[in-house]
Amino acid sequence: MEATAIRKTVTQRGIHWEAAHAAVCGAVKKAEALGIRINVAVCDAHGTPMAFLRMAGAPLHSVAIAEDKAYTAAGFGMSTARWDRAVGDNEALRAGLAQRPRLVMLGGGLPVMTDNECIGGIGVSGGSEEEDELCARTGLVAAGLG
Repeated sequence: MEATAIRKTVTQRGIHWEAAHAAVCGAVKKAEALGIRINVAVCDAHGTPMAFLRMAGAPLHSVAIAEDKAYTAAGFGMSTARWDRAVGDNEALRAGLAQRPRLVMLGGGLPVMTDNECIGGIGVSGGSEEEDELCARTGLVAAGLG
């Protein structure tokens, strides 16, 4: 019987710093067009920050919310807006998840995907959930990732 070699490394794609910066710039430009002030964050697949922009006058508490939306989207590989449908009427699950640090169940966080692989997340906070998500999508398009 032959011994099977143990795999020692894993190759994983990641978001490049230039794409992360293009995404936050694209999101801010969309926010300017909408007349809103936002914070926008991009992280890699591990939740490590890659880029961040805060528009003058954007809500201060939205800094952490934008970062956590990106973190949540990257961690689960799905839009933060989908959490409401995913949880449904399960109040115990909703209450339990709401107590998890950094898990955000509000729209505005999107996974950064390439070839069906999640390589990061983008999070926007400062507008309505719909405006935040629109800015995030625009940011991904600006980076060539959407």
